[in-house]
Amino acid sequence: MNFLRNRLVVLGLVLLATLLLYLLLPSIRQGSMEPSLEAQGMGLMSTSPPPIPTINVSIRTGQLPGDPPLFFREALPVDGAGRQILPRLQVVLLHGQAFTSKTWEELGTMALLATHGYQALAMDLPGYGKSPDSEALKTEQNRVDLISRFMESLGVRAAVLLSPSMSGHYSIPFLIKNNAQLHGFVPIAPVGTRSYTPQKYQSIPTPTLIVYGALDTNLGAQSHKNLIQLPHHFVLRLEGARHACYMDKPREFHQGLIDFLSKLK
Repeated sequence: MNFLRNRLVVLGLVLLATLLLYLLLPSIRQGSMEPSLEAQGMGLMSTSPPPIPTINVSIRTGQLPGDPPLFFREALPVDGAGRQILPRLQVVLLHGQAFTSKTWEELGTMALLATHGYQALAMDLPGYGKSPDSEALKTEQNRVDLISRFMESLGVRAAVLLSPSMSGHYSIPFLIKNNAQLHGFVPIAPVGTRSYTPQKYQSIPTPTLIVYGALDTNLGAQSHKNLIQLPHHFVLRLEGARHACYMDKPREFHQGLIDFLSKLK
């Protein structure tokens, strides 16, 4: 009898443990899926993430003449009913070496910006996508002039310039020389940040969101170290993300981007 009683007690304990595990499992799984995000200087996780756009946003394409011709995509800002509205800001999106302007369309960045009231303009840099290469872009000043030509041709007066990786060859010199034309700057582990002194960076007033992946110990860490010299900077460090951190963590990247834009005057 004692043996049978002991077996029943053990069986009851096993059933109780199984029931507790079943009840606790959903909360354990939910906790493991929460985004890991470190933000310095701004409350990036204080609000819920931006919803995926349900409004049908049209992406139009065009090509600017010149040497070289520049292919671009554009999403115009819309309200909650899908009606076109005046832009709160204009966001110019460059791209990395393995990508093109289409990346920002496929990732949903352009549609997200449009539904939040921003005009999104994504360019194929020369030699990528549908923009042909050009020998005229070998100098730093020529690359700066190309960004200026793109903005002026499309009526962009004070843009927020978003620039990942390779596009730093264009954006960093533009920031140094033409920062008066920028309302904000969003570098994502760009190249070229070692070319300037801390004093030069400290003289630039442009609000900047420095984005990089925690696993990017090369360009990400290097650009972060140099760009924190900018006096009006915020940092968005995406945990578990590699060099193209916006591809690894699009939800967290989009939330940080929209929060940063909403803080610009």
